[in-house]
Amino acid sequence: MAKKKLGLEDLGGFVFSTNDDFDPDINSQNSNDETPAPKDQRLEAHFSNKGRGGKTVTVIKGFEGSDEDLNMLGKLLKKKCGVGGSVKDGEIIIQGDVREKIIKFLKDDGYKVKRVGG
Repeated sequence: MAKKKLGLEDLGGFVFSTNDDFDPDINSQNSNDETPAPKDQRLEAHFSNKGRGGKTVTVIKGFEGSDEDLNMLGKLLKKKCGVGGSVKDGEIIIQGDVREKIIKFLKDDGYKVKRVGG
């Protein structure tokens, strides 16, 4: 039995094209595969505890580039801070309020980082 298609993602991200030369395999590739150099990135270090059962986290937003590079940066930050965390929806979530460590590390690595909130 064939799998039922539920949304646009299951259809490949498009529904219909009137272009005779349209090739869905070429047009569906992510054009944001190249990650800009760290000096060209503007990151924000946020402090948050909303929706997390009172647990504090540091959220890094604003990363531009591939998901693979974002995951590698998240893994490196978790390792440098000695804490857990995750990467979701283009954001790096690090357990605890470790903004100062993260900002120092990212600035040493060449990123432009802005401290946001509290």
